[in-house]
Amino acid sequence: MEERFFLYNDLIDSKTRFVSFMGEQSRFDLAITTTDRFYGKKLVLDMQSNRFAIIGPDDLDEEGYLEHAFQISENEATELRNFLFEVV
Repeated sequence: MEERFFLYNDLIDSKTRFVSFMGEQSRFDLAITTTDRFYGKKLVLDMQSNRFAIIGPDDLDEEGYLEHAFQISENEATELRNFLFEVV
């Protein structure tokens, strides 16, 4: 059997915040992970849609980023963006 070739295989400490909130458009169930990876950005997982993105303040300012990453409408993205500005 061949030896497995890992590009990386690290065990790290992380902190995850689980948060659920209801906006006017839809409900969001998120897991937001903070780690020393991703250059200070957060790993944001939408547990309803099984989508995730690595997000920092600069990404929240990028037009269409949340809509594309989470496949949500512009109105839903506005609600999500407003919340993420508080935690990212």
